[in-house]
Amino acid sequence: MKSVPHATSLRRAPVQRRSAERLTRILDACAELLDEVGYDALSTRAVALRAGVPIGSVYRFFGNKRQMADALAQRNLERYTERVTERLKAAHKGDWRAAMDAVLDEYLAMKRTAPGFSLVDFGNQIPVGARHTEPNTRVADRLTKLLSGYLDRTPDDELRRVFLVAVETADTLVQLAFRTDPDGDEAIITETRELLRVYLGRVLD
Repeated sequence: MKSVPHATSLRRAPVQRRSAERLTRILDACAELLDEVGYDALSTRAVALRAGVPIGSVYRFFGNKRQMADALAQRNLERYTERVTERLKAAHKGDWRAAMDAVLDEYLAMKRTAPGFSLVDFGNQIPVGARHTEPNTRVADRLTKLLSGYLDRTPDDELRRVFLVAVETADTLVQLAFRTDPDGDEAIITETRELLRVYLGRVLD
């Protein structure tokens, strides 16, 4: 069982394994219910029932459903980072195109398969339809730290800016792809990939 990061939205961080497992069940239930009923109809009581835990266990960690969704978004980011890191182990170090494919492919895979991801991804879609900049900045910072060593680049302001522009661009176009087709319009995804290659090539080649 994967550990749950100590998200800032947690009232209390789990200390014992049993507590951590309970938190994992709560977040899993939250993700499933987001897909089934949406954010507006989500309730802490329904999450507790689905997770098989007392309602008090939910309130031990979260004051409300927004805090639960924030913690789920944080867990998504941690899992996404793990998936990209694993992909890069099989790639040739310094190959930024392979790194870009890993970053985009793993995001698309989570978009298609991770419960609740279509609503909260890394924290920028609740209320539904809202697009806040903070989560994309967080993703860009995480990718800067993760990829700078792989690319043998200094994680300076220029690299952060380049990755932020790339993340914002990919985010907007991937949203368009999934509005066009629930599975992600492949033609738009292909255009996104080509656009990113041209943009990143100016800096990383």
